[in-house]
Amino acid sequence: MVYHNLKALIKGIRACKTVADERALIQQESAAIRASFREEDSFARHNNIAKLLYIHMLGSPAHFGQIECLKLVASPRFSDKRLGYLGIMLLLDESQEVLTLVTNSLKNDMNHSNMYAVGLALCTFANIASEEMSRDLANEIEKLLGSSNTYIRKKAALCALRVIKKVPDLADHFTTKAKNLLTDRNHGVLLSAITLVTEMVQTEPAVLDEFRNAVPLLVRNLKSLVTTGYSPEHDVSGITDPFLQVKVLRLLRLLGKGDARASDTMNDILAQVATNTDSSKNVGNSILYETVLCVLEIEADSGLRVMAINILGKFLSNKDNNIRYVALNTLNKVVSIDTNAVQRHRNIILDCLRDGDISIRRRALELSYALINEQNVRILIRELLAFLEVADDEFKLGLTTQICLAAERFAPNKRWHIDTVLRVLRLAGNFVREEVLSSFIRLVAHTPELQAYTASKLYTALNSDISQESLTLAAAWVLGEYSEIILEGGLVDEEQPKTITDKEILDLLLSILDSPYANYLSRQYVLASITKISSRSTTSTNQQDRIAEVLAQYTSTPELELQQRAVEFASLFNLGQLREGVLERMPPPELKATVMGVVSENKPVGSSSGGDLLGNDEVASPTTNGTNNQDLLADIFGSSGAASAPTPSPSAGAANPPPKSQQSTIDDILGLFGNTPSTTVATTATPPPGFMTSSSPAPPMTSNSLSAFSIPTSQSPVPVHTPAPAAPAPPAASRLTSYTAYEKNSLKITLTPQTSSAKPGVVMILARFQVVGAAPATGLTFQAAVPKSQQLQMLPMSNPNVGPGSVETQQMRVIAPVGSAVRLRLRIAYAINGQDVQDQVDFSGFPPGLTGGA
Repeated sequence: MVYHNLKALIKGIRACKTVADERALIQQESAAIRASFREEDSFARHNNIAKLLYIHMLGSPAHFGQIECLKLVASPRFSDKRLGYLGIMLLLDESQEVLTLVTNSLKNDMNHSNMYAVGLALCTFANIASEEMSRDLANEIEKLLGSSNTYIRKKAALCALRVIKKVPDLADHFTTKAKNLLTDRNHGVLLSAITLVTEMVQTEPAVLDEFRNAVPLLVRNLKSLVTTGYSPEHDVSGITDPFLQVKVLRLLRLLGKGDARASDTMNDILAQVATNTDSSKNVGNSILYETVLCVLEIEADSGLRVMAINILGKFLSNKDNNIRYVALNTLNKVVSIDTNAVQRHRNIILDCLRDGDISIRRRALELSYALINEQNVRILIRELLAFLEVADDEFKLGLTTQICLAAERFAPNKRWHIDTVLRVLRLAGNFVREEVLSSFIRLVAHTPELQAYTASKLYTALNSDISQESLTLAAAWVLGEYSEIILEGGLVDEEQPKTITDKEILDLLLSILDSPYANYLSRQYVLASITKISSRSTTSTNQQDRIAEVLAQYTSTPELELQQRAVEFASLFNLGQLREGVLERMPPPELKATVMGVVSENKPVGSSSGGDLLGNDEVASPTTNGTNNQDLLADIFGSSGAASAPTPSPSAGAANPPPKSQQSTIDDILGLFGNTPSTTVATTATPPPGFMTSSSPAPPMTSNSLSAFSIPTSQSPVPVHTPAPAAPAPPAASRLTSYTAYEKNSLKITLTPQTSSAKPGVVMILARFQVVGAAPATGLTFQAAVPKSQQLQMLPMSNPNVGPGSVETQQMRVIAPVGSAVRLRLRIAYAINGQDVQDQVDFSGFPPGLTGGA
């Protein structure tokens, strides 16, 4: 059955009961339309194209009607032209070869005597014009911009916009005409003209100065819109043409940026818009928001900026979540421009932390971080700690990090700093970064007057809750180092010091070993801690024997690291005075800012970290555990060179070995435990031909017996003794340029290289691991290999489990011949969505000349 018109076809399709019936009917009708086209029936062509366009809208093929649309366009009848141009816009795009045939029809109709025919041609051009068509018809468009007909001028301006987007080089063709259009009184033409000028200014900055002369004209137009009375033609909710007002404000923002003169011209009108616009409806809020963006972008005076920020503060009180989100987002961007003005709205920002919308809570949290300073640190940290108690798990890791960073940076005194970190450990000890824990331990070691207080607090907290991992680790470390302090002075966190015995401390620590919350790392800490306690003079003989029994039990544990520690620690009991020297209290590690480059790649404006992961070559390339052990031995046995000589870097380790006498002493001591300084843990991967390998799960390490807390794992909170990041940061370009090395199965790995002109051939590489989807990547192992002509050293990964929204990191150091290219072979294994993934990629995407000499 063939339908004679569109209405009948629609009725027939709607009558179909199944999809198969509908598909069969469309195929039948399409065949009939093709047959009709072959008959060249000009009267039936109109109906056939109408039916074909409906079939196209239903998703069925209709490309065979393209040429017939061109024939309709060539018809002298307006109704045929209108349908033909509609068909061209729907069935063709700029990649179609048939488009070449359309150019001539468009040119003819642009010169048509009927303005509506001209409008059809302009509308079609603005929708489908290609680069070639834009070049061919640019002169026609330019001519129509000067038309006396407002209908044509408006459409011609939009066509000029299409031309500039396709061929930016042609922007100068329309500059003069665009200036003239800005004087037009017709709102439609003015709206199109401002849209055109905005695109020109953004595409070709060279024309910016020419249009800055039009700022007074734009100010007058905006003033007339603001001050005019009720205009039924342009009124939207009591505001005259809000669309045009927003467009004008957006253009003023571009023209005023970086130009004091233009900014001064528009200051008054911006203040008038900000004060006179009704904010009770969304239309007014859109204008106010655009006004705020304009004020914050141009060279406005301070009073106007404060007014703009106050408008954003008022948005925070709005019931509409979208408006509040926009306000928080904008305040995050401007908090660094005028922190004091944003501080006035601190209370309402903190109220947003309790909002039901997670997006608003996230933005309010980022803004709260940026507001912290010396004056309000107590108040804001108290609010953030209160939020930490009820926060979602996805917030806790970043929240604990930012709280501890702020406490480290702005703490009024060390007692408050320690109390703050202790509360964080109690509230969210399972969501605390390794760097934060390391920083806390450094702080305790450098604050002898508060060591008794800290140990007492940790003892009490651990006694009441051993489920928080970081609290357990911190308590084990502090109680192991400073047990004699609280044994001699008692618990000092109460009004009257309470006596405590070595048995109570030991009972508490040993309870961790059998706890369901104990893990591989916490058991290592406990073994080290009780061994330390056994060497203190305050520990009774009975408790020392008890510790020896516990260590003996773990000498046969199937966990290799625990077994090794237990064997070595048990051996120490037979060494007399040497044991006390090895297990004496650790010297305070170098006090430096927490290295928190791994917190987030998108830190909020105004947030600050204590150091830069790539800001200093020495910071980014800490010595290996073996070297640290050797330095510690040299200190214990009074080596003359160890105290004054700086810690050698890994790259210098082979070229500058320790003095022979010092090395001999070290070899002798290590020999007591059956190890030598050269003993390393082999990588789990087989090295590819011609490559030297290193991997994250097994960094180079020597015997750990000589320092009870030198735990060679990525979770160890003990700080690496590296120089404080005092050197100036490298240029932003070198620090921030990242290269994607791997992006599959929702896991993305980027590599950020860092070089120093003082050390050609040495490249520091920061690997960042992110999960793109919602499922975490667990058990991640990252192995790397370099050609034999190069050397590679790797530090442990920050965390083998990469959660959504978090960024884990790993540092690598490559030593290559000057002028050679850095090439890496990467082997990645992880589990995601319950599936194990193993992959291997070769990466050579770093720029040439990275190692110098180019």
